[in-house]
Amino acid sequence: MDESRTGACLCGAVRFRTHGPVREVVYCHCSQCRRQTGLHYAATDVARDRLEVTGEDMVRWYRASDEAQRGFCGTCGSALFWLRDGSEEISVMAGAFAEPSGLVGGYHIFCADKAAFYEIDDGLPAYQAGRPA
Repeated sequence: MDESRTGACLCGAVRFRTHGPVREVVYCHCSQCRRQTGLHYAATDVARDRLEVTGEDMVRWYRASDEAQRGFCGTCGSALFWLRDGSEEISVMAGAFAEPSGLVGGYHIFCADKAAFYEIDDGLPAYQAGRPA
């Protein structure tokens, strides 16, 4: 069975297709993710060689730390990707996928950094920092 999913930014200038399995959705509550999205970051991972991007020339990359960069649409500003240096996988924003996406929630990370105006009450595991190894 070909497990593929499609998605796009808000304006449609960047479109993507994933091929094969993706990780469960991870919800990141760190201050960088909150500032970029206005709430928390909800993303899945896919092997980089299993991500096909149309409009890749419209993707702008912002180096958010010494170890990772964030990709967004240069036209509409939609957050799309998170890429750790040297990783064979890339995170793709869960909300950018077309529905039904078949994505499932996994767990929350960096909950100690969460904003005070919302609660995490979905029953998923919640870690104060990153997920323990």
